[in-house]
Amino acid sequence: MSYRFPLATATWGPEELEAMQKVIASGMFTMGQHVQAFEQAFSEYVGSEYSVMVNSGSSANLLMVAALFYTKNSKLKLQAGDEVIVPAVSWSTTYYPLHQYGLKLKFVDIDLNTLNYDLEQISAAITERTRMIMAVNLLGNPNDFEAIKAIIGDRDIVLIEDNCESLGARIFGRSAGTFGIMGSFSTFFSHHISTMEGGVVVTDDEELYHILLSLRAHGWTRNLPKHNHVCGLKSDDPFEESFRFVLPGYNVRPLELEGALGVEQVRRLPELIAERRKNGLLLQQAMKDHPEILIQQELGESSWFGFSLVIRPDSGLNRRELLAQLNKLGFECRPIVAGNFAKNPVVEYFNYEIFGDLANANHIDQYGLFVGNHHYPLNEAIDALSSVRISQQV
Repeated sequence: MSYRFPLATATWGPEELEAMQKVIASGMFTMGQHVQAFEQAFSEYVGSEYSVMVNSGSSANLLMVAALFYTKNSKLKLQAGDEVIVPAVSWSTTYYPLHQYGLKLKFVDIDLNTLNYDLEQISAAITERTRMIMAVNLLGNPNDFEAIKAIIGDRDIVLIEDNCESLGARIFGRSAGTFGIMGSFSTFFSHHISTMEGGVVVTDDEELYHILLSLRAHGWTRNLPKHNHVCGLKSDDPFEESFRFVLPGYNVRPLELEGALGVEQVRRLPELIAERRKNGLLLQQAMKDHPEILIQQELGESSWFGFSLVIRPDSGLNRRELLAQLNKLGFECRPIVAGNFAKNPVVEYFNYEIFGDLANANHIDQYGLFVGNHHYPLNEAIDALSSVRISQQV
């Protein structure tokens, strides 16, 4: 089905096509110099010391969690059974790596307006067993990290970020994704930039960076510097180091095509984010007094991944009616990420608990959806959104 207002559109131009052709002509398709160039450009953009490109944002989350099991830093090191606080609204692969490494998930409610953590709930949910908080910056909106860090205080609680939906967002003068010890990003087609598939982990911690490099490619030493925090000193003999395995890693390497695309896409990022923010401002102006629908309350500078529409608790509008109106207007729609993830049958495999009643996550799950935002003007789409009313016939 073709939509007048789709969820995602291409951000490529002739430069991206030319970059791919150069890689094809070179005959070098596996991870190499283009991936390294993208990692350097990405670090410069977000303001992080190190970037590690992988094959997806999901793999980025996996490597973040895995790295914390192999660090020698006792303040960061996790072990099976440790408790991790997670927001009840996020994507599946926010949670899966935590389960796969034997951690206990504690689902905490979100704020109905920001769609990020309910700060009172997160504060109340922390116990002496809490070892990590996974902060998810939803739909382009950064969390209040000053508040979260104040809640953590001097306790040995690790903070990591799933920033897959919020590339380009900023708060307190920093890029979202750089407040935790590590942060993940996605460069999948529907995200702010696209390398087809792809993801990135950023960190300022050199040891974690070296662990990530090894875990990304089989757990071998080949991609590590001579002096590193994983095996210490690496031999100068490339034959000896070609198949030397030191960590139980994965193969989640990206392709050179993806790295080359990433280099060009990062060049476009300031303009892409600026245009999305212009649309976000128009949306806020058009929808601020809407009688039926809440939009996401911006924290800091959102990069407006998409536009969430949540039916007000006191409205008589239901989601089926809202969806029908939006489809008739030409909008492609999706649930807000995965809604209340704790309701999914897959959690029966988790070691988990639910803190409180998740009232806001349940409301989002039943009465929320989102539509697309893009890197070009959306005046017509925003005017159409502002016209939605309970009294309309569909």
